[in-house]
Amino acid sequence: MTEPTISQAEPTISQLQPMPDDWQRALAVVAHPDDLEYGCAAAIASWTDAGREVSYVLATRGEAGIDTLEPAKCGRLREREQRASAAVVGVTEVDFLDHADGVVEYGPALRRDIAAAVRRYRPELVITLNHRDTWGGTFWNTPDHVAVGRATLDAAGDAGNRWIFPELTERGLEPWNGVRWVAVAGSSNLTHAVDATAGLERAVLSLLEHRTYIEALTDEDPEAYARGLLTGFAEETGKRFGDRPAVAFELFPR
Repeated sequence: MTEPTISQAEPTISQLQPMPDDWQRALAVVAHPDDLEYGCAAAIASWTDAGREVSYVLATRGEAGIDTLEPAKCGRLREREQRASAAVVGVTEVDFLDHADGVVEYGPALRRDIAAAVRRYRPELVITLNHRDTWGGTFWNTPDHVAVGRATLDAAGDAGNRWIFPELTERGLEPWNGVRWVAVAGSSNLTHAVDATAGLERAVLSLLEHRTYIEALTDEDPEAYARGLLTGFAEETGKRFGDRPAVAFELFPR
């Protein structure tokens, strides 16, 4: 039996770097209720445990997300579930921008709304969701995720330029050029991670607050669904982070 050549050997798994921890305020900007709970909540729990401030901004209320509920009722329900979900991981500030679910448009209006939120909360770290066309090159992403993720990356810079959206300054929102990083969850180009061990149980409970949505999505027991999904993600990511459960991001420094 011949020894394996380099081309035959198992590929080396690239290791993820620890996320920066020299910051105090973060702002998470996503399209829908539950977007953060499907992958970020364990990291957010660990950050709030450490005394850091994390706030949420959602472009929509997820009103088009449940086929059996008409949008007006669905939006109110999903807002309540999102606020309860955020509280589980220590987040009390949850804002909604009221863009229409399913048809969020990338462009100046969305960038302005997110830039306004960045100026209001003045974060050092901004978090968003996968802005690329696909998940891992296999599954097609939704237009809302693409639009909001892309606009968030742009708005992190817009927020610091007084000549872009000057009407924000007129509203008393002074420019904020203090964003140091934008972290993208669900990316196919992950670079950094956070140990999820301490926050994983609360991440499961946080996702379970979206019970109405989960029950519409799957016939599986909601707790088994949430626990299996999040634990599986964290353990798979942990293979690149010292074999401990982890939440991973693609980190863009600014």
